Amino acid sequence: MNPTHSPSFPRAQQAQIIRSNQRDVFQVSSLREQTENVIRSYLGTRWLTRWEKEVDVLVNLVYYGFTTRIAMQSLGEEYTDIWQHSIHSEKPLSQRHRAALVFLPTLASYIISRCSNAVPQSAKLGSVLRRLPKALELLSEVNLAIFYIRGTYYSLTKRVLGVRYISSTPDNPNARPPSYSLLGVLLAIRLMYRLITFVRTIRASNTSDSGSATVKGKQVADVSEETFIDDRPVSAMLSSVNPEGEPPVPAEEDEYTILDISRIPENVRAGRNCTLCLEERTASCATECGHLFCWNCIVGWGREKAECPLCRQSLDLTRLLPIYNL
Repeated sequence: MNPTHSPSFPRAQQAQIIRSNQRDVFQVSSLREQTENVIRSYLGTRWLTRWEKEVDVLVNLVYYGFTTRIAMQSLGEEYTDIWQHSIHSEKPLSQRHRAALVFLPTLASYIISRCSNAVPQSAKLGSVLRRLPKALELLSEVNLAIFYIRGTYYSLTKRVLGVRYISSTPDNPNARPPSYSLLGVLLAIRLMYRLITFVRTIRASNTSDSGSATVKGKQVADVSEETFIDDRPVSAMLSSVNPEGEPPVPAEEDEYTILDISRIPENVRAGRNCTLCLEERTASCATECGHLFCWNCIVGWGREKAECPLCRQSLDLTRLLPIYNL
C-alpha cells in the first residue's frame, strides 16, 4: 500500500488576494451602512456621530469574528477560494493566530486613538501616541508596496504573524498571472516624495525656530493670523475636547441668539431642528454651503469628517458663521 501524503496546495495569486480584500471591504462597508441606518433611526445622528468609532470597531469584530475567528472563510476568501495558512507551522491557523488577526487590526488603532485623546497634549506620551497612527499608516503603505512587487503579505498584521494564503485552484502552466509591480513602484515613488517633503518641513521648522524672536526663553506667539468671531478667537471656540458630548441646552436658554424663543410659534420652532442632534438648534451657525446646525454638533462632526453632513461639500471649521437671528 502506498503511503498517504498530505495534499499540497499552491500559493494564492496576487489577483485572488486583491479581489478577496476588495470584496471583504465591500461587505464590511455594507454592514456598517446598515448598522448606522438602524442606529440613526432609533438614537439619532448626534449619538451616531459621538460613537462612530465604536460602531466601526463593533462592525469589524462582528464580521471577522464570525468568519476568521471560528476558522471560516470570509466572504472575500470564499469568493476567490483561498485559505489562510501559517508559514511557521505549515498548518491551518491556530486559535491564537485567528484571534490576533481579528483583534489586532481593529482594536490597536482604536485604543491608540482613545489614549491619545485622554493624554494631555503637553505630555510626551501624548505626543508619541498622536504620531503613532501616522507611523502605522506609513508602515502599511510600505507593506502594500512590497506586496504589489513580491505578492506575499497584503496586510501588515499578516506579515507580522506569518500568515499567507493558499489556493485550492491548481496553477495553470499555460497562463501567466497578472503583475502588479508597477503599482508597487508607484507607491514607492509616492513614499519617497512624502519622505523628502517631511525632511524639508523639519528643516524649515528648525530654521524658523532658530530665527524667531524669544522672550524669557519662550517663543512669542504670532496672533496676527488668529481669526476672531465677536472678539472670541476661533481656536478657543474649537478647543473643547468633546463638544458634541456636552449635555444639550434648551432653546429657551440659548445665550447665542437675539431671538425670544418663547414667543416663536410652535410650527415655526419645529423647522428649527438641527439635522445632527434632531433637537431645536442652539448656538446656530452656518457652513460655507449655507446649511444650519448647532455649533457643538457641527464641530464634533467636522472633527471626524471634513464635509457637510447634508451636501458633502468640504467643511472648514474655522469658517463657520454664527447666526443670531435664525
